[in-house]
Amino acid sequence: MQVELRKNTRFEEFGRIDCEALGPVSGVLDDISVSGCRVHFDIPVTVNLENDYELHVRLSRFPSEELVLITHPEWTQETENSTKIGFSILRSPDTSRLEEYVTLLHAEKKEIDSDGIPQEEDKCLFV
Repeated sequence: MQVELRKNTRFEEFGRIDCEALGPVSGVLDDISVSGCRVHFDIPVTVNLENDYELHVRLSRFPSEELVLITHPEWTQETENSTKIGFSILRSPDTSRLEEYVTLLHAEKKEIDSDGIPQEEDKCLFV
């Protein structure tokens, strides 16, 4: 079993990622924390590890509200038909909204972990 040591808790989350610099096709958010995220694209994309990228994130729970995050790629994993990218999140226009969202995710996880059953039905919309 591999254990990840991270400064901030990552939450598996689903969302749509748009980034003009990476191409016209949207990517998919796999997980997120206040300091980073992992995304994948179902096509090969070219990533320059020296550049910062502006990601427009539409989370599945709030599809009408876009988060604008300034990110820096830390790693990429490419296959013939897809690309996975790990981004660190830099100070961004929506950093405070991201922090609020991750706090909500943390509270929900804590609530589920306390008795194993979520207290309220959560709506999840697909993007």
